[in-house]
Amino acid sequence: MKILIAADMEGITGVVHWDQVNPNHPEYARFRKLMTGDVNAAIRGAFSGGADSVSVTDGHNNSRNILIEELDSRAVLNTGSPMPLSMVHGVDQNVDGVLFIGYHGRMGSQTAILDHTWSDERVANLWINGRLFGESGLNGGVCGHFNVPVIMISGDQTVCAEAQDFFGDVETAVVKQAIGRMAAECFPPAVTSKLIEDSAKRAVKKLAQKKSPKPFKVEAPITMVLEFVQSEMADKAMIMPGALRLQDRKVQYVAEDMVTIYFAFRTLLALAR
Repeated sequence: MKILIAADMEGITGVVHWDQVNPNHPEYARFRKLMTGDVNAAIRGAFSGGADSVSVTDGHNNSRNILIEELDSRAVLNTGSPMPLSMVHGVDQNVDGVLFIGYHGRMGSQTAILDHTWSDERVANLWINGRLFGESGLNGGVCGHFNVPVIMISGDQTVCAEAQDFFGDVETAVVKQAIGRMAAECFPPAVTSKLIEDSAKRAVKKLAQKKSPKPFKVEAPITMVLEFVQSEMADKAMIMPGALRLQDRKVQYVAEDMVTIYFAFRTLLALAR
């Protein structure tokens, strides 16, 4: 079995503030080490559960956060930006299951640490086929396009519940209990490491036994509505061929598959800078 670990940073052990995930802030160095620790715990669990190979995709910011010198030597690391499939790069390479590590709740979620959807400066809301999506749903839809199930997630209690709502009975590792957007009851690395490792091990074992949730499929035709934070951003995004301005800050795009929607979403955001 080949397992992909797709890692973000806001849902990592101990993270409660933007300073801790910002490469320009002194706090960042501590938390990229903690991020590497959470990923290593997932790698150990995946191999214990029966994985034959594990690849890791660094999905936060510029995708240069995980410390390769401290990474479990059995894994390989996808790092650097841009990568074609971004946060789930490599999911198209004969992967059997995906683990989401360090994820966070969608923009606007209550009691969710650093809730946002890709960019809290640009994205107010994202709907796909009329349903509110966050990064877990969006990335999970891309995984589903390649017939790969999401089988485990780590983060706060809100993103774990969000993932189960989208994907079914995935394994979860709640590494902190969010109190608000920038406050949480955090468990120390000695605790969260075991939570993540045990969860990943259970998830991969279930995958081997064909007891995992099925891949998350988004029914075509797929209609995406992206609501920007400012109307000027929607103005800029309208240079995108096929984009339709709905009203105020909302732009619509329709496609036949999730990969095209994923590319369109990222392109619209790039235009909106």
